[in-house]
Amino acid sequence: MRSVGVEEELLLVDERSGEPLAVSGAVLAAADRLAWQRPGGEDHAFEKELHKEQLEFATKPVTHMGELHDEIVRIRGEAAHHAASAGAVVAAVATSPLPVRPSLSAGSRYRWLGEQFGLTAQEQLTCGCHVHVSVESDEEGVAVLDRIRPWLAVLTAISANSPFWQGEDSGYGSYRSRVWNRWPSAGPVDVFGSADRYHEQVQAMIDTGVLRDVGMIYFDARLSANYPTVEVRVADVCLDASTPVLLAALARGLVETAARAWRDGEPPARIGTSLLRLANWRAGRSGLDGPLLHPETMRETSAVHAVEALYQHVREALVDHGDDERVREAIAHLHERGNGARVQRRLHDSGETLAAVATRCAELTIKP
Repeated sequence: MRSVGVEEELLLVDERSGEPLAVSGAVLAAADRLAWQRPGGEDHAFEKELHKEQLEFATKPVTHMGELHDEIVRIRGEAAHHAASAGAVVAAVATSPLPVRPSLSAGSRYRWLGEQFGLTAQEQLTCGCHVHVSVESDEEGVAVLDRIRPWLAVLTAISANSPFWQGEDSGYGSYRSRVWNRWPSAGPVDVFGSADRYHEQVQAMIDTGVLRDVGMIYFDARLSANYPTVEVRVADVCLDASTPVLLAALARGLVETAARAWRDGEPPARIGTSLLRLANWRAGRSGLDGPLLHPETMRETSAVHAVEALYQHVREALVDHGDDERVREAIAHLHERGNGARVQRRLHDSGETLAAVATRCAELTIKP
């Protein structure tokens, strides 16, 4: 069974005002101290990100979704504990509800990004969720990338959790996806056809000098530079800890379904990248509260029908992995309760200030 791992980026905010706090250095120092107190001095799961107002963590690779859920809940709890030592709480929101002037993290890489990309880097305080799914080879991985392209926008819609930007309602379910796509290497890509062509394209992009290194290949899905995985990168960080588990199950289903199609000699759908960009925009705009583009026809349909099409596409793999019941229940729950964008707006529409929205989201972040 293919293993799965999740990376999440969390926002560090003041527990009373809800304003983002540039305290990632202090939070990481607290995590370091605790790690050295453990037997063997094990490393912790946390890393710094582009801005000091955010914290990243990665789960270990697992094969069972129940174990992944427990990992996410546990590490979010640890993140909250470390943040408290710096006077902060962690919020699984993909953009700050409140206005913020982000602070770039220290280091030559982040300094280079700030100098190279200016306001794009300065404003890029966004928190995503990346899902890693194991593959047997680069050739299989690229075959998967070529075949999952049309389905990724539905994952954006499911995860949408960034309705507010600089203190205003953006009108989008996932405004993070719009801010993220300001990077020149971000977004959907053409069909590659082979691992050699994938690596040639990546190297050609780096050779332009626009990108610093392979870490800046920000495709919607890519081969990981560090692990034998396909990395799906389109999702907002999700408020409820159960939603990244749903994303992981669907992503693994997509990878397995695509790999089987490749082995059976089925070609990838020849949907143009320009259409995929429209599907991405539509998903970011609507989330689950408006129309999406159907992954197979690229015609407007309801969010319910688009999610159902994704489920049916990967259902055989879900059954084989033992994930089918969990996914069906999670999808039903999501349609009933809504994603993070709907929860945030519901709180605000009920009369809560954006500060209260941020602090309430911090409470929901660590809810089991």
